[in-house]
Amino acid sequence: MNPIQDDFDDIGEAISENRQLKAANRYRIVVAIDNVNFQPAFVSDPVPTGRQILSAIGLDDRDEITLCAILPSGDFEDIRLNETFDLRGREVERFIVFRTDREFKLTLDDRQLKWGKSTIEANALYALSGIGPEQAVFLEVRGGNDRMIEPDELLDLTDTGIEHFITAKRLVQGYTIIVNSLDESVPNKQVTFEQVVQLAFPNDPVGSNIIYSMTYRHAASKPHAGELAEGGVIEVKHQGTVFNVTKTIQS
Repeated sequence: MNPIQDDFDDIGEAISENRQLKAANRYRIVVAIDNVNFQPAFVSDPVPTGRQILSAIGLDDRDEITLCAILPSGDFEDIRLNETFDLRGREVERFIVFRTDREFKLTLDDRQLKWGKSTIEANALYALSGIGPEQAVFLEVRGGNDRMIEPDELLDLTDTGIEHFITAKRLVQGYTIIVNSLDESVPNKQVTFEQVVQLAFPNDPVGSNIIYSMTYRHAASKPHAGELAEGGVIEVKHQGTVFNVTKTIQS
């Protein structure tokens, strides 16, 4: 039997160094709860049960819980409370827990994912994809054009068709906004009040006695929805930022 060499061994380090786990008192894994903010946790057994993993992060196994291991392929694998998971040689250090037994299935580049909430922040998909800044996550639209997803979007998994995602090179050829229900193209991410007014009412004379009011939603900048006043500037998404512009003629 090998003597205990360290107080703990790090599963992630063992994977990156392509080595066997050392004999230790504890083994460090990383676990996220209801999101992808992974935090370190320690288990005393290199072959822990699902219940032991939950105990390591202070969760009560009597609650409704979904526990998954994130495999090297990126697929999610369910772990039952009494089921053991062998940390030796599996190349798995990341686990994700949802405090619910509800489950939404989705794919990301053919990886089988499970999400325990009815909404998912797009930045979670970006984090799970492992892509670089030159790439983006797209919602796969069967029979239509795939839609690029911005990292700050919140996606409703209960909506029809919100289940298949892919990664590809980021689109950079301008921005498409919706002004009074019409698609319009702008060259830059920053859009001014005056630009949008010109798109909404291109034939109005400059300097006339017209007062414009504007609301927007799905903006890239915060707040993501609100009113934009004269002289104002917001940042738009590559697709989907919506403006409504009305005018009042002063007598």
